[in-house]
Amino acid sequence: MELGVLVYRLYRALTYGVSPLVHLHIRWRGLRGLEHCRRWPERLGHPSAVRPPGSLIWFHAVSLGEGMAAIPVIRRCNELKPDLTILMTTTTVSAFEVIKKQLPIGVLHQFAPLDTPVAIDRFLGHWKPNAIIIMENELWPNLIMAAAGLYIPLALLNARMSTKSFKRWSSPLLLPLVSLLLSKFSLIAPLSNLQGIHFQLLHAPPFVINYSGDLKYVVNKFHGTSESIRDLKVELSETKVWIASSLHKGEEEVILGVHNMLLESHPGSVVIIAPRHPHHGQQIAHKLRKDGQSVALRSQNEKLTSGKTNIYVVDTLGELREFYSVAPIAVIGGSFIPGLTGHNLSEAAAAGCAIITGCHVGHFSHMVKAMKQSNPLSVTQVSTKLELKEAVDLLLSNPEILETHQRASKEVYESLSGCIITNIWNLLNLHIFRGKL
Repeated sequence: MELGVLVYRLYRALTYGVSPLVHLHIRWRGLRGLEHCRRWPERLGHPSAVRPPGSLIWFHAVSLGEGMAAIPVIRRCNELKPDLTILMTTTTVSAFEVIKKQLPIGVLHQFAPLDTPVAIDRFLGHWKPNAIIIMENELWPNLIMAAAGLYIPLALLNARMSTKSFKRWSSPLLLPLVSLLLSKFSLIAPLSNLQGIHFQLLHAPPFVINYSGDLKYVVNKFHGTSESIRDLKVELSETKVWIASSLHKGEEEVILGVHNMLLESHPGSVVIIAPRHPHHGQQIAHKLRKDGQSVALRSQNEKLTSGKTNIYVVDTLGELREFYSVAPIAVIGGSFIPGLTGHNLSEAAAAGCAIITGCHVGHFSHMVKAMKQSNPLSVTQVSTKLELKEAVDLLLSNPEILETHQRASKEVYESLSGCIITNIWNLLNLHIFRGKL
């Protein structure tokens, strides 16, 4: 522990020394549009809202996926403790644009402070949280040590660590530091038993590690679709359609290659392409049009031209769950190129899609494994473009097989998502709130 304190002091001195450069970097990012044009000072710990009186809980999520996983917990907290003020922070602008529409009324939002001593002290000094709930893997030393110094309870929900991060934290230099940081948490709720073992190997106190289920199974419980999505669903009701979602650069080549092969056996079929980032969708549409193909772009509200347009590109944020209701077959990207680590399958499962994914699922390997163990038909994994073509072709050609796969994924989702929020809430009450909030 003494070595951990020494490493932390070195980290604190380093981050204090480079603070002026980091602050200049944030200003530069703001000028480039990579930070919120008006609210970028929040990243330096400057608040843009007044702290209400009474107890306050701070939820922190770095980006969209973690933020969406936090929202069901925030809703439960809002329902059961309405007199509490809830503050949520995110790091990315894209996450803010989507999450602000999902947060319950009264929940405050700020952009997360950088992990420099000045920014953290300024943030904690203004907001004075009574508890801090961090999502997934945000182990920032200055934040954790400052909170511990103020006796603020810390929780790490849906805790996970990639293989790369685990190896880095396990190094002789960083292991004492991460052991020190994890010792400050009152609750660590890993998203799988394997992740729980990782945290134990990093010397997290065993009594604070409590498995409760993966919160990403719960992000999908919402109601209603927009009018334009309902119109598209009607428009495609007599069409064979499949969706390829969360695509990373390079994966569109795989999907478009499969789509072209499928058009031979399923002329008139439509593929909905939903890349991970909107600008990637615009790049795909531009390239296809340059090659003479007809494409409908979501952001421009373009319509599918019957018999002519068979590619629909979703270049917007926050609509993916709605688009899963349009297509009965979902191919989940981030899994077809080595080095990628998969994406959340449960959103498609919640919508009752037949699910296909590649073999590079990394962070979501536990989800694929759990779903397959529950019902092998709930997820189909493929390794090559030809296997992907054959898997989609089978489902498009056989309505009964398609329905069986759809039912399997929906039932597995319902089974795996049950009681997770209740489990998390009970753990928070026991380890964090302790009847005091």
